[in-house]
Amino acid sequence: MDIQAYIQSGILEQYCLDLLNADERADVLKNGALYPEIKQELIHIETTMEKMAAARAIDPDERLKQQILSTLGFGDDIDLNNPPNVDAYSDYEAWLKAVEHLIPAQPFEDFFMEVLRQDDRGTQMLVVTKTDVPEETHDNWIESFFILKGQCVCTVGTETITLNVGNFLEVPLYTEHDIKITSPYLVAILQRLIVF
Repeated sequence: MDIQAYIQSGILEQYCLDLLNADERADVLKNGALYPEIKQELIHIETTMEKMAAARAIDPDERLKQQILSTLGFGDDIDLNNPPNVDAYSDYEAWLKAVEHLIPAQPFEDFFMEVLRQDDRGTQMLVVTKTDVPEETHDNWIESFFILKGQCVCTVGTETITLNVGNFLEVPLYTEHDIKITSPYLVAILQRLIVF
């Protein structure tokens, strides 16, 4: 076997990138066991690729970490004295647990609202509703909805979006939107973040 030709063929790099079939992988392992030069080159390639990956690694968004931890049952409790903004990474179970005591017992009125936070950042409200929201547009805050119970269909501009439990929707500024409740009632966090 011409060891140098084998090393320069690129097969070791393909092995490290998992681009070989089972027979080719077995052949590389066999040759690495038989020829120390091949084994040494394989280790060098693996180490170099690992260093390159580490040098270009990007830390995941902290919110993603919290979502994963929450899914695994290690989520943080929501502090209603200083509630965080809701977004696509928010944990609906943690939010539902935090506001459950505020949700009125059934039967309840067609519309119920409890302000959770109102400050210079904006307003955050717990909303329990049986009624649709007519078409509206906002020019000084970004409105979003985080669904805790129920289902609704939102028309945002020309797009129609169905929101279920755990879904989050942010409505862009100057965009007409409406909400149609498609379940007996809807429980959501309504958030309006001030932009001006």
